[in-house]
Amino acid sequence: MKDIDTRHLSWDDWDELRRPAPETTDFDKVVAAAMSRRGFMTGVLAFGSAATALNLMGSTSAQAQSASRFAFQPIDIQTDFTVHVPEGYDWGVLVSWGDPLFSDAAPWDPTNGGDAATADRVFGENTDGMELFEVDGKQIIAVNHEYVNEDINLPAAAGESASIVDSAEDAMKLMNLQGVTVMEVAETDTGWGVVVDSPFNRRITNNTPMTLTGPAAGHALLQTTADPAGTTVLGTLNNCGAGKTLWGTYLTCEENFNGYFGATDATTTMPNGFDRYGIGAESRYAYEQFDPRFDITKEPNEANRFGYIVEIDPADPDSTPIKRTALGRFKHENAAMTLTADNRVVVYLGDDERGEFLYRYVSNGTYTEGGDTSTLLDDGTLYVAKFEADGSGQWLALTPETTGMDDLAMVCIHTRQAASAVGATTMDRPEWVAVSTTLPEAYCCLTNNSKRAEDAVNAGGDAMLAADGTPNPRAGNEYGQIVRWRPTDTDHGADTFSWDLYVMAGNPDVHDDAYAGSPNVTSGNMFNSPDGMVVDSNGMIWIQTDGDDSNEGEFAGMGNNQMLVGDPETGEIARFLTGPNGSEVTGLTWSSDKKTAFVGIQHPGGDFPNASPVPRSSVVWVRRQDGAVIG
Repeated sequence: MKDIDTRHLSWDDWDELRRPAPETTDFDKVVAAAMSRRGFMTGVLAFGSAATALNLMGSTSAQAQSASRFAFQPIDIQTDFTVHVPEGYDWGVLVSWGDPLFSDAAPWDPTNGGDAATADRVFGENTDGMELFEVDGKQIIAVNHEYVNEDINLPAAAGESASIVDSAEDAMKLMNLQGVTVMEVAETDTGWGVVVDSPFNRRITNNTPMTLTGPAAGHALLQTTADPAGTTVLGTLNNCGAGKTLWGTYLTCEENFNGYFGATDATTTMPNGFDRYGIGAESRYAYEQFDPRFDITKEPNEANRFGYIVEIDPADPDSTPIKRTALGRFKHENAAMTLTADNRVVVYLGDDERGEFLYRYVSNGTYTEGGDTSTLLDDGTLYVAKFEADGSGQWLALTPETTGMDDLAMVCIHTRQAASAVGATTMDRPEWVAVSTTLPEAYCCLTNNSKRAEDAVNAGGDAMLAADGTPNPRAGNEYGQIVRWRPTDTDHGADTFSWDLYVMAGNPDVHDDAYAGSPNVTSGNMFNSPDGMVVDSNGMIWIQTDGDDSNEGEFAGMGNNQMLVGDPETGEIARFLTGPNGSEVTGLTWSSDKKTAFVGIQHPGGDFPNASPVPRSSVVWVRRQDGAVIG
């Protein structure tokens, strides 16, 4: 790995170098079996909720006639280095990496990525999931900063050809540019901007004190030298997708936390379970060289304190974030909350790695608006999904009895192992999950799985062979798909469900088989690697992509990564926005009046956003020129 320049690798590719992930999943078998019995156009490929959806989607003219729910003219692909939106819409930059949140922060410096001393008082790098909250009439956005690019944040040392983490100050700067930003925003005549020095503005970083709650809090595997009680931890790592609770707090999700830990003694024996999570002797940012808590040799339990959902109160800048261990420990993508028929809280969760699982948490207590919510994410049951080839599925409870583990704390710390123990369905990178606001159904983006092997297993030894029995239909899945499930009796608390595929991404200009995608994918809306996903108040699905933007070969005609809108009732999908070449489009939220959308542009190429000497991850605003509700 040291012979390869890893600075610009995605986290997925970085993990592949350390431990090649499983290539074929159980879900492939399920879809293959379902398709072989019922045919490509039926069964698992039921794109619209309406009974006529399959007939409707048979032609592009039929799609055009069904477009009445889209308040925009779909746009073409783009391959340049800026943002494009439909005619009748405007966009602008809300905030970019390095912009001050407080007037005492140094202005951003493109030569070194900004001032190390005030890195925790500026907008961080590589924006990801976000949510907007209205607090006392103010608009407050909480937004994640997934990771940093050390080469553009740290100037190269004399004689060095590349920037590297070379001191404790370097490490602290990178730590402070990650985590979460909470900021007040306001609209002006020319667009939207950050309210500098707002009392709501706050940075939460790799070093912010947090409280551990739930079954794993205090467990021996979470105790360290600095925290012998195992209940207080510093920081949140690799914050990817997000979620919003019914009671108005923010859920930030720790994803690729494994890459932050290393061992100063390469001969150190890795603790039990580290291999399943991809934790090894070599880290990505070399924090262990300067901070002993990231050194597995010295603090073997520190890594067990990451990989959780963290709850943040955006209305109280003095509040302590809470890591909710009952929601499990894995590479959390996002968190989608809803209610059961009897008002218990449900949280759907994806584990973003090839061959891992889709989860559901159900609280024991019930939610009452204005009532006590302090234990709703601590006291409940975690489940994992099993998909069957007949279009049915079930949620398997993860308990000491079902998993054979000693106690519930071990289920919450070694959640991947627990899911393997009950025979859950391995999936193709389960990323963002979304719950419909108008229909009794939910969706999960299965981003891609381009690496296949006949004898593939995941890190736990679970087979992922493409054979009769699970839902990823293509041997080489470079395009991805979105799986949909409908809980039995329309109750998200039910332990069974039915499932289908809302869309299989593909390229109908290159292929005429399953790799062309499902019938609701056309030359005019094709895309690859669905990643982010949000459902708006009208039930429309906003899909964001993080895939190959080469516009060549298998991906010819797809252009840059993009944001599309899908109608679940007809199956139709239309392109709304394209990002700069090199970027991932990720994170979406709306102003409280729904007239502005805020969209994340992560790791752009070129000189985005404004002829910048160094491309800067940014959040952009999009609104209609006529002032109407967006969409």
